[in-house]
Amino acid sequence: MTVLAGKVAIVTGASSGIGRATAKLFAREGARLVVVARRRDALESLIAEIAEAGGEAAAIAGDVRDDGVARAAVGAAVERFGGLDIAFNNAGATGELAPIGELTPGGWRETIETNLTSAFLGARHQAPAMVRRGGGSLIFTSTFVGFSAGLPGMAAYAAAKAGLIGLTQVLAAELGPQGIRVNAVLPGGTDTPASVTNAPGAGPEVLAFVERLHALKRLAQPEEIARSVLHLASDASSFVTGTAFVVDGGASICRS
Repeated sequence: MTVLAGKVAIVTGASSGIGRATAKLFAREGARLVVVARRRDALESLIAEIAEAGGEAAAIAGDVRDDGVARAAVGAAVERFGGLDIAFNNAGATGELAPIGELTPGGWRETIETNLTSAFLGARHQAPAMVRRGGGSLIFTSTFVGFSAGLPGMAAYAAAKAGLIGLTQVLAAELGPQGIRVNAVLPGGTDTPASVTNAPGAGPEVLAFVERLHALKRLAQPEEIARSVLHLASDASSFVTGTAFVVDGGASICRS
């Protein structure tokens, strides 16, 4: 039996990487989806893949920093599929990488807005829709950076992702009485188009450095992180809320 049968889910940052892998997994597990990202062509190809596999999804193309996009995604879930049960607020970006004296105020603000403010905007529309369904699961994508490790040049990114853990804890306490669980998944280095290991000019030494940070000495594949998100979305984690769910290949404990 599919574990998300009858559920309706929103996935942001769904055009590639962890978001795309999670959307496809959710669909295989029976959820109907609203997928959100800036690139409509990538969303349309995702919807076609989901449909070919027997699933159903709708697309909202836009910037997650726009409150109207968050509102439209929830509206599509309610109008197209009847409600909302799960939201994976996954969209994010590494943003400007620079030592603190060189990090621009504009780069700081953009990184905070993309990673943290977008999650707040999503949740403020998603939570009331879940309350109307009698409960649900809110999930945010944080990271081990700023939680168990500090990497030079990543101040804005670490601050934004650490802020998501604080948001998770407060919303878990706030929404728990209404049957909504709130958790953050903290991936380690993952082989996605947005990874620093795939950035322009990143040579094999960058990949080797990032791999060494992990006890498993490799990067995750997006599908591995997606399976952990599925756990948080499903009833398998029915008594789990307010957690920083570390899925980092041992980066938090590795010193070798």
